[in-house]
Amino acid sequence: MITLNINGFEVEIKEGSTIYQAASSIGVKIPTLCHDERLKPHGSCRICVVEVEGARSLVASCSTPASNGMVVHTESESVITARREILDLMLANHPLDCLTCEKAGRCTLQDLCYQYDIEESSFDGKKKKYEKDTSNEFYYADQTKCILCGKCVYVCSQVQNTDAICFVDRGFETHVGTPFDLGLAKSTCVSCGNCVAACPVGALMPKRKEKFRYWEIDKVKTTCSYCGVGCQMELLVKDNKVVEVEPVKGHSNDGMLCVKGRFSYDFINHSSRLKKPMVRKNGVLEEVSWDEAYDVIANKITEVKESDGADAITGFSSARALTEENYLMTKLMRAVIGTNNIDHCARL
Repeated sequence: MITLNINGFEVEIKEGSTIYQAASSIGVKIPTLCHDERLKPHGSCRICVVEVEGARSLVASCSTPASNGMVVHTESESVITARREILDLMLANHPLDCLTCEKAGRCTLQDLCYQYDIEESSFDGKKKKYEKDTSNEFYYADQTKCILCGKCVYVCSQVQNTDAICFVDRGFETHVGTPFDLGLAKSTCVSCGNCVAACPVGALMPKRKEKFRYWEIDKVKTTCSYCGVGCQMELLVKDNKVVEVEPVKGHSNDGMLCVKGRFSYDFINHSSRLKKPMVRKNGVLEEVSWDEAYDVIANKITEVKESDGADAITGFSSARALTEENYLMTKLMRAVIGTNNIDHCARL
């Protein structure tokens, strides 16, 4: 363990930790646009700069290791001046369309500009302008709004391990794109949307079927039902209707989802979705209670087993159930009903 001083407070933290981690451990918030605990620190955005006594210049707290005896100031005059200058430079190539931007209310750049009283850029000159890449079925990329923080690139390469996007060109022309700039549809993108979830601005956004603002929604934490992994996610709900899905960090999936969990939620609101069990009566399917449905299942199994034997019955299990539930299905078929006729949809 090492000890350092942050804003007048003594902090003890494990050797090898960064200044950002040390500050976070005592509740000191350092702003950042590019930092993500799942990624190797890269210090792209520089908003997290802090003053270290004795250092020649301000340092990026997310990538600078804390050292024993270090004295750190996170909100000194020089730090605030630097952050305002960085935001000023970012806005020089960022459209000020916050009134109509779909990211409004959840844009980190917007929040930081509000915090440091930046209304517009003081820099004039050439502006970046890119065509929106709408080729992906589930989300679009608007590089005009990109701040080159790199989170999407590194999440795709280091966490998702797809390497579908990268930095293209150099200098002023640098932007996030696909190999040869052929567009997302012709890349190795698997449409997981994890880059979308990581983006702190409106450069990557899901293609919405419903218009909403983030302050209008309620969050419902739940478990994805598409497979048995148990990924945690937040349903964004407006007027009792799911309008978007976001991953949850710090759980088994640690902020990651696949294309199904992230984008395939329309079935929830579909008009033909079954919400209750149905039993055919006089040739017509009717909604019944679960108790009645279980009675029908049990009676049918008993009837078939008595008339034709246990091997006339087959069980078919699902990868959308948990491992434990599939194990119980196997026990039901083999130990209770008495047949080895059990199969599973994952055995394709």
